[in-house]
Amino acid sequence: MRPEEIVDFAEALARITASGGGPKALAAHLALAAGGGVLLEDAQWRHLAAAGSRRISPSARGVVESGAAGKVQRVNSGDLHVGWLSLFGTNSKPEAELMLRLTAAAIGVELARDAFGPRAKKGTLWSSLLSESFSDITAAREEASAHGIALAQQYCIVILECDATGAAPAVMTELRALAADAFRPADAELGFLEREQSLFVFVPAARAIDAANAKTAAGLLPRTAARRKSQLRISGGVGTVESAMALPRSEATAAAALTIGRRLFGSAHVTAYEDLGAYSLLYEGADVQRLRAFAAGVLAPLRSYDEKHQTELERTLKLYFNVGQNVKTASLSLNVHRHTVFYRLRQIGEITSRTLESPHDQLTLRMAIAIDELHV
Repeated sequence: MRPEEIVDFAEALARITASGGGPKALAAHLALAAGGGVLLEDAQWRHLAAAGSRRISPSARGVVESGAAGKVQRVNSGDLHVGWLSLFGTNSKPEAELMLRLTAAAIGVELARDAFGPRAKKGTLWSSLLSESFSDITAAREEASAHGIALAQQYCIVILECDATGAAPAVMTELRALAADAFRPADAELGFLEREQSLFVFVPAARAIDAANAKTAAGLLPRTAARRKSQLRISGGVGTVESAMALPRSEATAAAALTIGRRLFGSAHVTAYEDLGAYSLLYEGADVQRLRAFAAGVLAPLRSYDEKHQTELERTLKLYFNVGQNVKTASLSLNVHRHTVFYRLRQIGEITSRTLESPHDQLTLRMAIAIDELHV
């Protein structure tokens, strides 16, 4: 094992610890890196965690007590014996013994801090916020403080899933480590919650730039994984920014973005709810109030620009669609040169952050105009 590989492995252990992964996640990372099965037991041989696709023994006690060949490492915290870490199915990898020792040392620190309890409680906190279990924000903040969490005012939920084979714990560990690296809030900590095959990331978003950064980082995750030569194919959805007491809304929009994004773009794509445009309306079956809000939100940038600069971008867009996207006919109706129409269409794309060459964006703009005309 080359020195740089040892450093990479040790740094990965540190990232998992920093992101709140705990002993179970550390064991899963060892299984993935060493290509074997991992068993973690406490000092009394009670089962704590297992990871990896290789067959493992129900307990390493027989190996230790008989002196048989096997990779079993005593887990210590200072002078205190806190457990046993065993690695199976890696006889062809001599470097696995070094990885086992490094992982045992990291797990020793985590077990000494009683990591299972606090981290489980942290997960329970996020779950409670999603299930609206708190009567008010004060109760939520008090509970968060009890678990060492400074609750932010607003969060953006990102739901991540992997289309991958192999041991689920190892996959979730790697996904969690990637997310911890991608989202780096400046003044608050990330929240994590695992539900079956999904990882919920609670990204603090007190400012608009925080939400924009979260969206950008989430969108880059599939490429980040590929750049690191990870086998993970990451799909995800980025929800809306909501207050701590309104996180179910962010969860619902993130889940919708994940589902719609998979249908539109396939796997290995992270979709932001705010980029779905008309597709979110079609998926959710929106009521009149929601339709009006959608149309107003899409057309607001054009109306603001027209009012400020005394231009006719909204009128140009409506006319352009009404004449079948014929620039020559639109220019005659507007009594301007066709190059002016082209220029205005480019402006419209820049101002709305949409492109008229995209069928998805065209649908959004057409629906916004149609809804607005129906509900003036």
